[in-house]
Amino acid sequence: MSASDEQALGVLYDRWAPLVHSLVLHLLEDAGEAEDVVEETFWQAWRQVSRYDPSRGAVSTWLVTIARSRALDRARSRRRMKEEPLTQLRESDAASVSRVSSASDPHQDAEAADRRAAVLKALCALPAEQREALQLAYFSGLSQTEIADRTGQPLGTVKTRTRLALEKMRVQLTMLREETA
Repeated sequence: MSASDEQALGVLYDRWAPLVHSLVLHLLEDAGEAEDVVEETFWQAWRQVSRYDPSRGAVSTWLVTIARSRALDRARSRRRMKEEPLTQLRESDAASVSRVSSASDPHQDAEAADRRAAVLKALCALPAEQREALQLAYFSGLSQTEIADRTGQPLGTVKTRTRLALEKMRVQLTMLREETA
């Protein structure tokens, strides 16, 4: 993708926007802000395409890294605007911030981003019903009963879909790990 190739940007967006959006929505817990960050992520990628180095990781890793950085910046800005002391951060926010600030090696950051991209790739490979069950459980924090209520599916179906999805993810991630070893 060159900086002037709008069609390539569209293809990139169509392919990776759902993944980027789910990550950002999980971090920000605000659909409007998540959409803004997704848009900013792809505009930044388009403007700074020369910074992408395929030898350092997949394009999905690069996009996820940009999105995560922008989402954390947005969350920090939002906290400053509310004048909320840092001690009131949620545990998940604090863990995200500490992972960013404690990573002294850019290669560790790239490896962590590659692992996240592998998980998200495996998630995207799941059938839609199984992916939805996992997303509602892990990204939205719903219990299996709440997922059943929200989707209108029987509780047993939700449990089966979640179990099958986790098994498929385990197989996919094991295969990916063996390919890169």
